[in-house]
Amino acid sequence: MELELLAWGYTLVEGPRTDPEGNLYFTDIDPKGGVYRRLPDGHIETLVSGRPSVGGLALHADGGFVMSGPQVVHWKDGQSRVLLDKDGVNAWNDLQPDAEGRILAGCIRSDMSDLKAEKVPGELWRIGLDGQAEELYGGVEISNGIGFSPDGGRLYHSDSTTKGLWCHDVAADGSMGNRRHIGRAAFEKGIPDGMCVDATGDLWVAHVGGRRVAHLDAEGNLVGEIPVPAKWVTSVAFGGPDWDELYIVTSDNLDDESKKGSIYRCKPGVAGVPTPLARV
Repeated sequence: MELELLAWGYTLVEGPRTDPEGNLYFTDIDPKGGVYRRLPDGHIETLVSGRPSVGGLALHADGGFVMSGPQVVHWKDGQSRVLLDKDGVNAWNDLQPDAEGRILAGCIRSDMSDLKAEKVPGELWRIGLDGQAEELYGGVEISNGIGFSPDGGRLYHSDSTTKGLWCHDVAADGSMGNRRHIGRAAFEKGIPDGMCVDATGDLWVAHVGGRRVAHLDAEGNLVGEIPVPAKWVTSVAFGGPDWDELYIVTSDNLDDESKKGSIYRCKPGVAGVPTPLARV
C-alpha cells in the first residue's frame, strides 16, 4: 500500500482530524508544541503554540476544536474555555466525541517521564452537553486511542502498557458494561497507541514499536497491517470527503531521520466511521 508523505519535522505527532474543507488538524506533543492545520495546498498554519501534551483533538460544532493536555479545553479563534480539569491528572490524552457530541476523554495519572515507575491507573470521563463530567470507569494504566463501533454499541480504548484495548458494551443510557481486554496477542512487541474504527467494525491501531498500523477485527484478532517507516507509529484516523483516507502519524521517519515526526496518508480500501462534532 502506497503511503503519501504529507508533512514532517515534528517531535511526536498526535490527534489527526480532517474537516469538510479538506484541512488536516494535528498536534505535536512537545513542551514547545501545540496544534497545527495543514491546508489542502500543503501550507501548514500554527493555531496553538507552547501547549504541551496535546494528545487528542475533536472538531466542535460551534467552530474551533476541543483539545487535551493539562486540561480538556475548547479553543476557538484564539480563546479557550476549560471543559474538564481534575487534581492528580498529569495529562489528558486521546479524546473522542460520541454520537450526541459529548466528549469522552482519558486521563493519565502515571509519571510519563519514568516509564519504569509504578503505574497510577487513570479513568475515562465523559463531558455532557450541559458541561458536567462523569467518570465512566477507571483502571486504565496509560490511556490512549478511543473509538466506537459503527452502531455505537461498543467502546474501544487503548491501554498502552497493558498491551491491549479495553472493550465495553454501551447501554442505551450510556453506561458501560461487560468489560474485557482484547488484542494483546497483536502487541507482544511494542504497545498500542491511537486507534480508529472502520465502517465494517474493524479496528486500526497505531503500533508503537511495531512499525505498522495493526488491523484488528472487532474481537481484537490481528487480520492485517499497514507497514510504516517509523519505530513510533503514534496515531491513526480516517478522514477525507468519503472517509476512505487513513491518516497515520509518527514521532520518527526511518526513510529520512532528519524528517523526524511525520504524517502519512493512504487508502486502505475501506471507509471509516465519520467522527461526530463535539457539542459540549
